[in-house]
Amino acid sequence: MQHEHIESKTSSTRDTNNDSAPLADEDLTKEQRALIAKGDAARVQWVTSRRDFRARAHSNPLNDGNFKPPSNHVEYQNRNVFGNNRSVQWVDIGCGYGGLLASLSAAFPDVNMLGLEIRDRVAAYCNARAKELGASNLAFERTNAMKYLPHYFGRGQLEKMFFCYPDPHFKKRKNRQRIVSTALLAEYAYILRVGGVAYVVTDVVELYEWMVQRFEAHPLFERRDDAVHRADVVAPFIRDYTDEAQRVANSDRPKLVASFVRLPNPEVK
Repeated sequence: MQHEHIESKTSSTRDTNNDSAPLADEDLTKEQRALIAKGDAARVQWVTSRRDFRARAHSNPLNDGNFKPPSNHVEYQNRNVFGNNRSVQWVDIGCGYGGLLASLSAAFPDVNMLGLEIRDRVAAYCNARAKELGASNLAFERTNAMKYLPHYFGRGQLEKMFFCYPDPHFKKRKNRQRIVSTALLAEYAYILRVGGVAYVVTDVVELYEWMVQRFEAHPLFERRDDAVHRADVVAPFIRDYTDEAQRVANSDRPKLVASFVRLPNPEVK
């Protein structure tokens, strides 16, 4: 198997807030602190326990599995899963146990958010958690995001996409299973609106460099300046409010984060 060679537009070695400790109050803007306070309300002691939804840590996204996606994004929109007749605006790809969206949904109650998770028992946990939270702007679906994204989202529909601690698939023969690749970026660019933002975070340096290089090499994405990223009201959530971030905070591993804006399509001459 041939592996793609990517030349980055800029150096991928720079990173943003790559220490593992949560951001201190003095590192946050007033607006960020206020939103985080709202997000903290969703971080409660759940009645729903992960022990009841044990699952394997990883799943092979190249296997078809028993998925029943909607026939197209219009069908999914018509399901009105949020009950407010609005479409999905933010999506967490490979959402795990849903901690990020649980916090974000409380901080941004007017934004519809969808978590996509490939493991059936983990997706079931997320749905139980969402029901317990009672958030009308939060939903989860079990699906294979590498295959079925266009079944859920239309062209230019999304405002934000989150890729938080994805499976690193360390072996070269498994690199094609990574959720960020040149081929998949074309799909992400299709469903992300111009000016929309894709966020990545990981504690694996090699995977971080892989993702950054591919985003930077793609003509429809541009990495945001570190100062712009830090000022983003969502940035502290991506860094510190995923379930995995809590584990990393108790380790000596870094939190490597970056974000990329969707550029306009080039004019056809």
